[in-house]
Amino acid sequence: MFSNRSSMRCRRVINKLKRDWKMEVGIVQVMQSYMFEGITDAQVYEQELRCAVLADELGYDHVWTVEHHFEDYSFCPDNFVYLAHVAAKTRRIKLATGACIIPWNAQPLRVAEKAALLDQLSGGRAIFGMGRGLARREFARFGISMDDSRERFDEASPLILEALETGVFPEHHGKHYQQPRAPLRPAPLSNEWRKTRVTQVAMSPDSAEQAAKLGVQMMAFNYKAPDKQKQELDDYKALFTKLHGHAPRPPLLTEMTIVDHDAKRARENAEQYVAGYCTSVLHHYEMLGEHYKEAKGYKAYGDAVDMMKALGKEGILKAYVDQQIWGTPDQMLRKFEERWDYFGPYGVLACFRFAGTPMDVVERGMKLFATEVMPVLRQWSAEAPGKKASAAA
Repeated sequence: MFSNRSSMRCRRVINKLKRDWKMEVGIVQVMQSYMFEGITDAQVYEQELRCAVLADELGYDHVWTVEHHFEDYSFCPDNFVYLAHVAAKTRRIKLATGACIIPWNAQPLRVAEKAALLDQLSGGRAIFGMGRGLARREFARFGISMDDSRERFDEASPLILEALETGVFPEHHGKHYQQPRAPLRPAPLSNEWRKTRVTQVAMSPDSAEQAAKLGVQMMAFNYKAPDKQKQELDDYKALFTKLHGHAPRPPLLTEMTIVDHDAKRARENAEQYVAGYCTSVLHHYEMLGEHYKEAKGYKAYGDAVDMMKALGKEGILKAYVDQQIWGTPDQMLRKFEERWDYFGPYGVLACFRFAGTPMDVVERGMKLFATEVMPVLRQWSAEAPGKKASAAA
């Protein structure tokens, strides 16, 4: 993918990383029934809970759970509730909202309270991931205009972070929110959330900019052309460093993941299930819709519409499948090495269950990734990945 680019400078930087940094490796749960024939909503949750417990047993760092509503594409109306249940079923894995969509939650105070309560119930394992939302149909059913999403997010997010770090939600009188001062009870267990326990989903340049301003880690789903993604990551790192006087934690990138010792079977499954997930994204978000060109705060998506239309659906699906990291463990390590060399250090969030993927494929992939990919990735904090990937071949 990046074979024509020199990796020497990146590798020198990688070799200078402090040895106390460990690559973060987690899983993402999208709570999807799309393409799962005959499945009930209860069965979706049974399967996802199985995956969360397995991830804890296999040593993944964290489990991220989306917030989505109403449709087969994804339905988890309150990821705090779900993660509190996961907390009771697991021992050590961290629990991340991936993400709590701020504009859909009418009171920022309630968001801060739920994050603090999840942290108490899980013994300090909560990670607060936040985002501003993208699907027009979800905004419409909440009676909230997409045009207000950026303003709502930017107004509410610093208040929530202040509340989590001080234990008190500050008095606030703004355009979208009116809030008297209020203590959080139970109080948050930590006053250093921003350092290690807050992440912002940033899928557009202005969201990446806001993550830098807030001083929080950035997370993105992998779907953009590498040069565009790299530019956004570099701009985020530069602004973060300028504003806060130190570099940010490495960003997190999410992959739709198929892992198999059989390369042919891995490809066939990727072409069916990863492509199926992409189809669900195109439908749910109306990615080819003209409304993004008019919606305030969504210029980056509007700019991409004509390009996607020119590719056509088949071209979009092929590009998306090729962009994800899947295959045999060795194939995946080599793809991760290319990505690391190009982007620099980052954390990996793998999504295993989506678009009808059978549970035997899901669990086989989770186990193979944990035993043959994850241990190698975690060594890359100490030295250049090429040596490790080659050693694993």
